[in-house]
Amino acid sequence: MPLNLDAYLGVHADALKLRSQRTEVLARNLANADTPGYQARDIDFKAALAQAAGGVDAPVALKTTHANQIAAPIDPSGETTANLKYRVPNAPALDGNTVDVQMEQANFAENSVRFQATLTFLNARFRGLMTAITGE
Repeated sequence: MPLNLDAYLGVHADALKLRSQRTEVLARNLANADTPGYQARDIDFKAALAQAAGGVDAPVALKTTHANQIAAPIDPSGETTANLKYRVPNAPALDGNTVDVQMEQANFAENSVRFQATLTFLNARFRGLMTAITGE
């Protein structure tokens, strides 16, 4: 009986990728905490995960049928920015920077813990699969 690995792992493989992307975005925010005019960004994790899973809450993807049509926004890293949102600042700085270092550090720590939890869950799934294969 063939095994569909994507179905076996569920949404956790996509969640791990999104957590990794969110780590990069939060690190970029922290790195630009003193850059005048920098706008803090974050990933709408719920919408991104729903889109990755093909759920109902997924935003409608832009589809172009002609070269002159507007394409989905692309980040300089080459990824679409459909779920990358600007963060609403609690108290923006006078220079226009919207990064709140303490909030970014807290979000970074929370994301790291959730990344590790997802990784642990995937590890357990692979361990269970190896047990089924080897019979030990």
